[in-house]
Amino acid sequence: MGTVKVQWLPGGMTFIGTDSTNHSVVLSTPADNKGMKPSELLLVAVASCTAVDVINILEKRRTPLSGLEIEVSGEQHPEPPWVYQKIHIFYRLWGKHLTPKSVQMAIELSEEKYCSVSATVRGVAAISTSFEIMED
Repeated sequence: MGTVKVQWLPGGMTFIGTDSTNHSVVLSTPADNKGMKPSELLLVAVASCTAVDVINILEKRRTPLSGLEIEVSGEQHPEPPWVYQKIHIFYRLWGKHLTPKSVQMAIELSEEKYCSVSATVRGVAAISTSFEIMED
């Protein structure tokens, strides 16, 4: 079981989030502008979760990457609680011998089988993906 802690820094709306391995991230409201917005940290979690999967899957398939960037955009409901309704994940990949088929397979495996963050939000938000293979 994972357990995290969030500590408020009095005097504004800034927080320190610490994970179960004692790593930290600064979060805040846009008005305080000292850290990430909590709702956007969820998008970062989606991106980093699938990144780990895609890298591992392609390495196991003997198609290692030399670079990976992932952009995640989320469309939120205009009213509270501003739930993400749509999330789009765009992958930009670099590596020798990458094919559209191998990249698509890695993304699908991440989305359908391995990424716990995507699986958690999928019941609320529609998730779509696209990718671009870059020249190495």
